[in-house]
Amino acid sequence: MTRLVFRNANLLDGDHPARASSTLVVEGSRIASVSAAPVAPASGDRAIDLRGRTLMPGMVLSHFHSTYRDITIMPEPLGLEKPPGYLMLVAARNVLTALRAGFTSIISAGVVNDNIDAELKLAIEDGLVEGPRLLAGGVGLDTTGDYNDTGKYWWRLGNLGAQRFCDGPDEFRKAVRQEIKRGVEIIKIFASGGHGVADDTGTRGFAPDELRAILDAAHHRGRRVRAHCAWRDLILECAREGVDIIDHGDQMDDACVEAMREHGTFLCPALFFVKRLLDYAGEVPIATPEQIEVVRREFDHACRMVPRANAAGVRLLVGDDYGVLSLPHGDYASELEFYVKDLGVAPLDVLRWATRHGAEAMGRGHELGTLEAGKLADLVVVDGDPSVDIAVLKDPGKLHAVVKDGRFALDALGG
Repeated sequence: MTRLVFRNANLLDGDHPARASSTLVVEGSRIASVSAAPVAPASGDRAIDLRGRTLMPGMVLSHFHSTYRDITIMPEPLGLEKPPGYLMLVAARNVLTALRAGFTSIISAGVVNDNIDAELKLAIEDGLVEGPRLLAGGVGLDTTGDYNDTGKYWWRLGNLGAQRFCDGPDEFRKAVRQEIKRGVEIIKIFASGGHGVADDTGTRGFAPDELRAILDAAHHRGRRVRAHCAWRDLILECAREGVDIIDHGDQMDDACVEAMREHGTFLCPALFFVKRLLDYAGEVPIATPEQIEVVRREFDHACRMVPRANAAGVRLLVGDDYGVLSLPHGDYASELEFYVKDLGVAPLDVLRWATRHGAEAMGRGHELGTLEAGKLADLVVVDGDPSVDIAVLKDPGKLHAVVKDGRFALDALGG
């Protein structure tokens, strides 16, 4: 079997400071060895002298909307803006963009009701479409009359593209089981308002017994649950009840931080979208004045709390609402730079969010997220050291290789 032998690598394993002059060997789809000593290539091996370039794990986008393309957050039936076949083509392009940007895995944050994520995952696994490994999401679950239930009631429309509305524990339990039957691996729920939606942060989506029914049904079948949740009280409740990923957490305080740390809850703040939203000066309306006012109130507080959550040991994640008009797909590394340069988080910490934490959030920390013998060979080669200057990940010219499962998705190495 032909091996890949990466020599003279600046090894950045996703968990520790970089190690110069390292060697990593890939055999098949997995890492065969990692060492400080040189390894003599055998006949037929491809030996690649990295000449000090950084070799790091493939990254994970842990909040990803595959069908988003130049959308706004104006109230509308999201998911019905284009036909399903068109949206599948958008999704296929977006996942390829993510892969070639160094993100070899993605965790869905919700998709339209035509089952696009689960079907796209199947196409990727069968080799029909090139893309990262995908933890497939489905429609967002919410309650009747909540802020996602858009439109005048006499239209009899609601938001049937990206949402599904239920009431009571039994309806939600059945909805979760039906989503899982369709291939959904992570259930998206809207626990509170805030963070870009018209309703105030303190708007509650679920009664406690409904939330518990969702979690019981999902976890019983080995699936995960993520919650759009910006309200302090609901952050506490979601963490204590066992929600796996809390998105946004804008109003979190020290009690929320401690609850997330204690219960092992992942936090995906997705704050870069808010920064872009507040800075947006384009001619096309992107949000209502009411939505802008809601996010403006919470942004500064959230920016102060994210570094505190990180310092306290909460497992943070990267990923955001890419595909919104002000935040195009492909601009993923700008988010990482934002956490470093605007919020003061150490680059190595943010890289850990994007590698080891992302793998753990997928339930695959045992085989992804760090560079160790036996793990899957998901690798990125960068000209520069992201742990020193994370902005190098923004430059496509400095991204020299992306490897997923031991195969090149991008190869500008030679040798």
